[in-house]
Amino acid sequence: MTVVVSRAGAAVLAVLVLVLTTAGVTPLLPTTLLPTASANPAAAQTDPDEPRFLELSIDEVTPQTVTLTSESVVTVRGTVANIGDRDVEDVWVRLQRAPVVSDSAALRTSLSLDQAGFDTVGEFEEVADRLGQGERTDFELELPLRSDLVPSLDIDTPGVYPLLVNVNGVPEYGGAARLDDARFLLPVLAVPASDEVTEETETGNGGSRGTTRSSDDGRLDREEKAFPAVPPDVSRPAAVTMLWPLADRPRLAAGVAGSGTEPVRLVDDDLAASLTEGGRLDGLLRAVEDTARTEPRVLEGLCLAVDPDLLVTVANMTRDYLVVEDPNEPTGDARPGSGTDAAVAWLERLRALAATTCTMAVPFAQVDLTALGDLADSSLTDSALESPAAIVDSILGVTSTPGVMWPDSGVLTEKTGSMLAADGPVTALVSDNAIEGGRALLAGTSSTPSTAPGGNGFRISGVSGLTAALFDSSASAALAGMGTDPQTPSFVPSSARYDLSRDSSTARLQDALGALAWPAMVPTVSEVTGAALPAAGRSVLFAPPQNWSASPDDAASVLSMLSTLVRSGLTTPRPLAALVDAAANTANDPTASMLVYPEQAITDGASAAVVSEAEEQIGRLDAIQTALVEDPQAQLTPQQFTAPLREDLLRAMSLAGRRGADADGAYATGEHRASEVREAVDDIYDAVTVISTGGVYTLTSEQSPLLLTARNDLPVGITVRLQVDAPDTVDITDIGPTQLPPRGSRTLTVPAQISDSRNLRLEFALTTDSGLPLGSSTTVTVRSNAYGQILAVVTGCAGALLLFLAGRRLLHRFRGEPDPADEGYEK
Repeated sequence: MTVVVSRAGAAVLAVLVLVLTTAGVTPLLPTTLLPTASANPAAAQTDPDEPRFLELSIDEVTPQTVTLTSESVVTVRGTVANIGDRDVEDVWVRLQRAPVVSDSAALRTSLSLDQAGFDTVGEFEEVADRLGQGERTDFELELPLRSDLVPSLDIDTPGVYPLLVNVNGVPEYGGAARLDDARFLLPVLAVPASDEVTEETETGNGGSRGTTRSSDDGRLDREEKAFPAVPPDVSRPAAVTMLWPLADRPRLAAGVAGSGTEPVRLVDDDLAASLTEGGRLDGLLRAVEDTARTEPRVLEGLCLAVDPDLLVTVANMTRDYLVVEDPNEPTGDARPGSGTDAAVAWLERLRALAATTCTMAVPFAQVDLTALGDLADSSLTDSALESPAAIVDSILGVTSTPGVMWPDSGVLTEKTGSMLAADGPVTALVSDNAIEGGRALLAGTSSTPSTAPGGNGFRISGVSGLTAALFDSSASAALAGMGTDPQTPSFVPSSARYDLSRDSSTARLQDALGALAWPAMVPTVSEVTGAALPAAGRSVLFAPPQNWSASPDDAASVLSMLSTLVRSGLTTPRPLAALVDAAANTANDPTASMLVYPEQAITDGASAAVVSEAEEQIGRLDAIQTALVEDPQAQLTPQQFTAPLREDLLRAMSLAGRRGADADGAYATGEHRASEVREAVDDIYDAVTVISTGGVYTLTSEQSPLLLTARNDLPVGITVRLQVDAPDTVDITDIGPTQLPPRGSRTLTVPAQISDSRNLRLEFALTTDSGLPLGSSTTVTVRSNAYGQILAVVTGCAGALLLFLAGRRLLHRFRGEPDPADEGYEK
C-alpha cells in the first residue's frame, strides 16, 4: 500500500520525529513517511546518547592557510562511513563557520562548541541516496570566502576561523538527524581579492551549487561586484620562538647493568624505522634541514630540544645492538638490530644541524619532575637534570643553551621548582596557565605586566632563583594533537578537553596551523574589554610535546606556516637565548607569580608504586656503588656499571605515553621497568658471595685458621667485609676490608681461636663496608682437636706425675736402693 502525505502532514511528522528522537525514542515509522534531509536539513539534530551511525572524516582542506595568493574558494574533501548497525538514507553534508577566534582559549574551546554556534552555513549537498552498513563514500564541499549572491563563509578579515562539516541522514527505523560532524580551524592570514559570478554547477551527487570565479578567468562582466584584497596587519609582528623536540619513548631494555663489551639491548626495533627515511624522527630532522635552505631566518627563533635518552640509544645503535624477543625478558633471547646504518646517518645529520642551530637538553627520558622532587635523591636528580646537557654536548659536539629547563608536563610545584634552582638560577619553560593569571600576563592585560622585553618573563613566588617564560597552552595543545599518537597535555583545562580520536589527522593539523597563526593576528583592540593589546615585539613561545608524534608531512607543514608568517611580516624570529635571558633578568622584580599545579598533572604523573620502588632501589644502587672499586686501568668504572640502572629508574618515571590513547599501557610499562631494575639490583647483590671450601673443618689446635673463598661475579671490583655469626666460645679475628677483582675470587684466611671441643656451626657472609649484606651466607661446621681447659688440667697433672715418678726413681738410684716399681722385673 502506498501512503500519500501532504506537505503539511510531512511537516507535522517531522516535528513529531524530532521530538521523539530527542527524547530517546526511535519512532518505528515507514521510511516513506519520514522527512528526508532535503526536506528540512537545517532542523536535523543528533542525540549524543544515541548509537553512532555515520562517521565523518576530513581528508583534505584547500587551501590549508588562506593568503593573498590563495584561491578565494575553500574546498573540503572528506569521507562519510556507515559504522552503525543499519543502512542510512539521504546522506547530506554542508560546511559551517563559527565566529572568528578572539582569544587564545577559544582555539580549543571553539572546537567543542555546539553546532548551533557555527551559524554561518552553506547549502546541504547530497553525497548518497543510501549508505549501507560498512560502506563509505567521498564528498567534496566548496564555499567562497565572500559572496553577496551565493552562500559563502563570509570571511572578510584575517583571523582564525572554526569550521564544521555537518552530516545529516535518515537511519532505518528512524528520522532525519545530524549524525556526525567534524571541526577544524582555518587560518586566514589575508583575504585574497576575488570577483564573483554565479553559476549552477553539478556537484556530482545530483545537486548543484553556486561557485565563484576569479576575474583572471576572463569570463566576468565588468559590472559584477569585485572584492578587494584584505592584506595582513604587519605593523605589530610577534616575536616567535619555537621549541623543536627530538625525543622518543624509552627503548633500551630494562634491568641491564652497564657492560664494557656486550652490545646494548632494545625492547623493539621501532626506532630504526623512525630514523629511516620517511620515519618520524627522520621527518622532524628533515623539516628543519629543508627550512634551513628555504627560509633560514625561521631557524633564528627555533631551538632543537633533545632528549639525552634518545641520543644515548641512537649512539649505541651506531654499533652492533640486539633486539630482545620478549620485552619481559630483557636478558633472554635476542636478534641483531637492523637500524645501525640509519642511526649513523641520522646522528651525523643531527650533529651537522646542531652545529648551526640552537640546541638545548631536556630532562632525561621525559621524567616526571614532580616525582623526582618527591624522591629528593641527589644522584637521581643529577642523572635527570645535570647529566643531560653533558650527554648532549658530548655526543653532538656542541654547547647547549644553559640555565633553562623544560619540564615535560609543562607545569611545576614549588618543591620541584626549588629542586631545579637548587644549584643556581634557572628559567623554566612552562604553560601560560602554570602560573596564576598567566594568560593575562602573557597577553599584557594584567595590572602587573612583565618587565621583560616582549612581556614574557616572570619571577616565581616562593622559589628563590626561579624565573619562568610561558608558552601558549592552546597552541601547545593543538600541536600535541597532531600525528599518529595525539595527546592532551596535563595543563589543558577540562573546558578544552575532548576526544581527539574523533578527529582526522588532517583536521588536527589544521587546528595546529590555526593555533600557530593566531598570535600573529591578535586584534589591535580587545573585543571584550576594549583595552589595547600588546604592541609589536610581544614574545610568543611555541612548545609541542617532547615526545611529538607529528608525521614528516605534519612537521613540514608546521615549519612552512612559520616560514609564511616570517615572510609575510606577521612575525619575527626570537632566539631562545634572548627569551631566557629576558626572563632571567626578572629575578629581582618586585612582583612575583604563584605556581599553579593542575590535578590532571597528578593523574598523568608517575604512579605511587613506581616512585616507591625507585626510592628503594636508588638507595641500594648508591650503596653498592660506594663499595665498587674505581680502577683507572679498568674498562668499566663503577659509575658506568650502575648508570644504566639509575637511568632505568628515570625511564620508569617517564611521562611518555601517559597522556595518549594508551595511558594504561604506559603505566604498565613503567611499573614493569621498575620491577626489572629491582631484579637487576638483587642480582648485583647476589653476585658477590662467600663459599666454604669444605663443609666440615677439623682444627689441629685451638688457634688454627679457617679458609674461605670470596667470589665476585661483577665486571667491576668490589670492597667487602666478612661478617661472622659464631658462638661465644669462638673468637674470629676481623680481617678488615678485602678487595675482590672483577669476575674473580680471593681466598680468605680467617684466624680463629676456639675454646670448645664440640662440633660448632659458624655462619659467614659478605657485606659492603657500610654493612649492607651481599649474596647468600654460608655455614660451616668446625671440629676442634683441642680440649680447652680440661686438656690443660690433664696435661698439667700428667706432667706433674711424670716429674714425681722421675724424681722418685732418681732418688732411689742416688741412695743405691732398688726402686719398688722395678720389683718383679729383676732377673
